[in-house]
Amino acid sequence: MDRAYLSLPASQVRQTSDSALFGQLARKLPFALEPTQSAAWEYQIRHLRSLAEDLPEAFFCLEFLIPRMGRRADLIVLNAGVIFVVEYKLGARQFDRSSLDQVYGYGLDLKHFHEESHDKPIVPILIATHVGTTPTETPHWDHDHLARPLKSSTDGLAALIQQVSELHASAGIDPAAWITGRYRPTPTIVEAAQALYRGHDVEEISRSEAGAQNLTRTADYVAQAIETAKHDHRKIICFITGVPGSGKTLAGLNLATARQRAHSDEHAVFLSGNGPLVEVLREALTLDAIAKKKEAGDRTSRAAEYRQACAFIQNIHHFRDEALASDRAPIEKVAVFDEAQRAWNVAKASSFMRERGHPDFGMSEPEFLLSVMDRHPDWCAIVCLVGGGQEINTGEAGIEEWLRALQKSFPHWQVHVPQTLPHNCYLRNEVPAPDLHLATSIRSFRAEKLSDFVGHVIDGNAGEALRVKADLPHYPLFITRDLQAARRWLRAQRRGTESAGLLASSNAARLKPHGVFVKAKIEPAKWFLAPPEDVRSSHALEDAGTEFDVQGLELDWACLCWDANLRRGHGWEKLRFRGSRWEAVSDPTSQAYLANAYRVLLTRARQGLVVFVPEGDEADATRPPDVYDAIYAFLRSCGFSELSST
Repeated sequence: MDRAYLSLPASQVRQTSDSALFGQLARKLPFALEPTQSAAWEYQIRHLRSLAEDLPEAFFCLEFLIPRMGRRADLIVLNAGVIFVVEYKLGARQFDRSSLDQVYGYGLDLKHFHEESHDKPIVPILIATHVGTTPTETPHWDHDHLARPLKSSTDGLAALIQQVSELHASAGIDPAAWITGRYRPTPTIVEAAQALYRGHDVEEISRSEAGAQNLTRTADYVAQAIETAKHDHRKIICFITGVPGSGKTLAGLNLATARQRAHSDEHAVFLSGNGPLVEVLREALTLDAIAKKKEAGDRTSRAAEYRQACAFIQNIHHFRDEALASDRAPIEKVAVFDEAQRAWNVAKASSFMRERGHPDFGMSEPEFLLSVMDRHPDWCAIVCLVGGGQEINTGEAGIEEWLRALQKSFPHWQVHVPQTLPHNCYLRNEVPAPDLHLATSIRSFRAEKLSDFVGHVIDGNAGEALRVKADLPHYPLFITRDLQAARRWLRAQRRGTESAGLLASSNAARLKPHGVFVKAKIEPAKWFLAPPEDVRSSHALEDAGTEFDVQGLELDWACLCWDANLRRGHGWEKLRFRGSRWEAVSDPTSQAYLANAYRVLLTRARQGLVVFVPEGDEADATRPPDVYDAIYAFLRSCGFSELSST
């Protein structure tokens, strides 16, 4: 993997012809060279030659990989110990918000994930090539020595770099050490899907360089298992387990895209019953594909790109319905089932099928899906992605239903099971597979032990939670009784392309007096993907996402609004709001669903979390202050710090 297509000092630029520089860039391009890319490089090479004259001590990197975003920055300039990240917008006559956020995102990526850049000043700069003379800007620095994006014309870039370098010079940077420095990218699932869909490898966007090899080992294991199944004409199922945020969905997306690229005849498909996740990923892939085609000067339509995205990511229920309409084997030979633990049990599946005109349906969803793939006469492969403690819907069977179905009806299938999936089923062809467990959270790159901390909170073990909290020095965990203070904190933390939003349990009905209406459904694609100025987006901090909206997805910064449905008594007490009062939840399964809802919500934030606990109101019997005070006191004892209201 080439970190940069072209890297050289200013002295070498002066000694190398334009055609030689262009040739070095073109040789590294893994795709066909488009006219728009050719024109962009010709422009940048001419400008590079000018920069080399004005900045004789500088070092330049062209097309520098930004792994988390699956993109390449146009130009990196290392000068006087400062890292300048430059993005050109050819033909642009103004500086638009999305482009500024894009180059800011590049700077954030270097600051967070590139070890050689952690303690260096970083200055993102956006160039609009057709803008007039721009006033010289002074950088505004964040706490971690990352500047807010600066705007420049092409002609003014060298002077801007010289000025910033004179004022903020630091220890010199060794270009060779900087380029080869360890990268630890951690993409969101949306960023990962976009990068994989564009053709990037999982090694480019995972934390492999940091030694977290889980994803690569898991991918290699499953790929080999599939190849063996093809050779031996065998049917196999692999269960991939992992802690929350460990990359299970990323592993599944990588497998589906890799099989599609290398084995198109298998028609590998990524299937999910998580409606919001499917909706968000499809929309993200569509928007990204349209933008890439536009950049390349290609014509396309939203409908065409959306159809392709839908073929890549399918709703598991649509797959099921197509299988009900025919008894033929599906075209897909490899099926990746996301969040397999959420598949329906017999009662839920049968009830649903009766309503759809199938009165004799008597199988659980796992058994039926296995029967569909079992129609293949020779071989097939199923990959189940399993999240522990994340069943949040009535009728979700958990992973045991898959194992019971295999024992009962499909003993001829070979079953690859990690040791983290203990069970009491007899599986005739069980294969122990330790490489199928992802043990490290990569969602919260600042806090690999966040899932452990949350687990202790949900278990009601304040002492253990406080102990683990000591291992989270770079992950802010705040608590407040002031929702406006929480909003101010989120707005202050969010930078560039980062996301922020409000979260709440789907039954947090008594947050309504605080303007949090959980019964008002969000539009997940708009909530996660719309720009900050769109009031439907999470950034507006108006609409709260519930566990059903956000499971499998994530935010950078979040505020969890905690209601009285999970309250302290003898341990955690679970209640639901009906009509005008709270009622105790007595069914153990329903109690588990409610606890899991808060587990999901507490693990959505990648960089930091604030919990809002209302004060309550003595005049309102549904909002007793002592109930909220007890929740607040317990969370404080777990290690949440009080957020300042100023």
